[in-house]
Amino acid sequence: MLLGFPDAEGGDTEEAYDPSKLIREQNRKNKKSGGFQSMGLSQAVLNGIHKKGYQVPTPIQRKTIPLILDNKDVVAMARTGSGKTACFLLPLFEKLKCRTAKTGARALVISPTRELCLQTLRFAKEIGKFTGLRYECILGGDSIEKQFAAIHQNPDVIFATPGRFVHLCVEMSLKLDSVQYVVFDEADRLFEMGFGEQLREMLYRLPENRQTVLFSATLPKLLVDFSKAGLNDPTLIRLDLETKVPETLKMAFFNCRADLKDALLLYLLKDVIEPGEQTVIFAATRHHVEYLQILLEMANIPATYIFSNLDPAARKINVAKFAQKVTNVLVVTDIAARGIDIPMLDNVINYHFPARSKLFVHRVGRVARAGREGTAYSFVGLDEIPYFIDLQLFLGGSTDVIPLNPDANIDWHRRIGKVPSNVGEEYNENIRVWYKNNVDMQRTKKTAQNGYKQYLKSRPGASVESVKRSRELKEAEIGEHPLLRVSKTDLDKAQVDLLQAMKNFRPKATIFEICGAKNKDAFEVMSSKRKRCEPVIESVAKKKMIKQQEKSDNDNREKVALDMGTDNDVNDAFKTVVRGAAPRDPCQKKKKEWKRDENYIKYESHDKYGEAGYALDTGFSAQARNAALDLTADDDRGLRVNKAITKWDAKQKKYVKVQDDKKKILTESGVYISATYKTNRYKKWMDKSKFANQEHNSDDEDTTKFRRPLPANHPAMLKAKKRSKKIKTNEILRPEQILKNRKVKEREKERLMPKHLKKKNKR
Repeated sequence: MLLGFPDAEGGDTEEAYDPSKLIREQNRKNKKSGGFQSMGLSQAVLNGIHKKGYQVPTPIQRKTIPLILDNKDVVAMARTGSGKTACFLLPLFEKLKCRTAKTGARALVISPTRELCLQTLRFAKEIGKFTGLRYECILGGDSIEKQFAAIHQNPDVIFATPGRFVHLCVEMSLKLDSVQYVVFDEADRLFEMGFGEQLREMLYRLPENRQTVLFSATLPKLLVDFSKAGLNDPTLIRLDLETKVPETLKMAFFNCRADLKDALLLYLLKDVIEPGEQTVIFAATRHHVEYLQILLEMANIPATYIFSNLDPAARKINVAKFAQKVTNVLVVTDIAARGIDIPMLDNVINYHFPARSKLFVHRVGRVARAGREGTAYSFVGLDEIPYFIDLQLFLGGSTDVIPLNPDANIDWHRRIGKVPSNVGEEYNENIRVWYKNNVDMQRTKKTAQNGYKQYLKSRPGASVESVKRSRELKEAEIGEHPLLRVSKTDLDKAQVDLLQAMKNFRPKATIFEICGAKNKDAFEVMSSKRKRCEPVIESVAKKKMIKQQEKSDNDNREKVALDMGTDNDVNDAFKTVVRGAAPRDPCQKKKKEWKRDENYIKYESHDKYGEAGYALDTGFSAQARNAALDLTADDDRGLRVNKAITKWDAKQKKYVKVQDDKKKILTESGVYISATYKTNRYKKWMDKSKFANQEHNSDDEDTTKFRRPLPANHPAMLKAKKRSKKIKTNEILRPEQILKNRKVKEREKERLMPKHLKKKNKR
């Protein structure tokens, strides 16, 4: 046997002598160094890493990159801001090596939003600078004709959103046979946004021997939804599950009314947050984004904004303004809650508290990334308290409040506090004046209020336990938040005390008894009712007083440590002592004690709230809920359920969905998708463009592999150019042009006529 080659009769396989593995092993400089050199990456990839300034891989990178380099399918979950993007880009560069123009795209990266897709493309260009690969971005809202031409250029890597990419696949009849590496970034969001049909159609066109990688900041234990992605024996990696948010992130919660949120927002931006710090404000709807942008403009706070319905070019410009620090405030909806990386972001403000706990994790995950510090400020309205309790259960902690008289150095992290009455009084007055004089502000605020009513209809409800606990929290005595504490004079303190006493005042008599002179009948009815229920009222008041007294006694009672009596003390005090059974002989065989193993099913799992926050709403309960028929549906959710009702199809012998509002077509993969995906725009573009004149020597009629465009001086291109000059299609001629063409044709006809016929015509 020759050295370095497998024996002809031996059992060694070719995988053990894979050249890529041998080169990777050779590139390892120091296996115990813990750096990127120990992963065996090529020099071009290492140069890009060092150019970006990365030295040591993060835990998720250290665990994931070697597995992906070994051609294994991976499902990875880690905390937001932990470097998941580099986890799939570095193996991508290592696998593709260099530019290849003969085949089609060799790698595909799918992202849920255009902002995340553009950010991943920008990061790939920076870190893969020395690889020479060619990238293309396929996004909705851009010119589809330009994307046709981009696919024909055979890029090495395609970054795309699922809707537009499937549209191109259906229009161009792409098979994607050349794709070797597929990445689903923010995978749970892809399924939640309803891209199931698009993903199934996409996976049908991908080759079976591809490598698939799924990354997400949140991922449920049960991977039923992700098994549709066609993974082959995947490896699950879950890191940082206990710490769902970074330890360097400070979270402040303010309990305030809905009408005080505007003044509190201005107070935070002007008096609490340091000048020059960058802040992202999250609102529930795009109407609130427009209103807040006008409000900040009136307050002389430069701000920019993005939401889903905004023009793609404007979204790109506004994000660039914020990234380049032209403005320090960005107002967004939840479209920017996932994946957007702003390295120097300092603060996040939740103007509306998120209804889902994992959405809160994504929002605040924009700050405190890569070891930096940050602060998240959240406004909690009266109707949002149950969601705040849900979040505390999800994060694994108790619902702590700020005491009435807090110390100066109290720890306010993850505690909820009230907003002082004198905070924002000046801003409240200014807001009233602006609202009175500005028509745009009146219009946008009214629209935002109507939009919030629709948002409440679609907002998922909090858990039953949180709703019960919220009643106790509403009755609890909450102190003022230390971040909002303002130095007060004696007059201010007296004013605050008076306002607090007025708020706490509860009259014993009802409005009917106070205004009894105007309505005697109501006064008599309420008086008789009070006489009959007076014993019950007194007993309830007495129980409430006893409960408060017991609570105060328990708080003030000091625990005294008692010394335990010894056996000698017991024998001296008591003559007769009845003891239990004598201890067993240690030599005897002990009975094996039963312990709860990992397969024991508890009534409530230890990570119940965490998994409930992570889980996708696609389980049996959700399907059963959607199967219900509401004959009197009057909200958006009920109408959507009624649209999805199934009916019996006699031909197919099964229940099918009723699709009255939108036409669908059946694709080759057996999936019904929107008919707008097949509009023959690609065929029209091919007829108009130079690609229609290319010579396809392949016997296969599919457009799986595209040829490079022919040069302009090629004989076929020159011939087609002459033909296009002669033939003018889809052109409406004027009457003068029609007469001129007729005369030209007659002259040509006369020129070609024989001489004897010309003489007859002259006669």
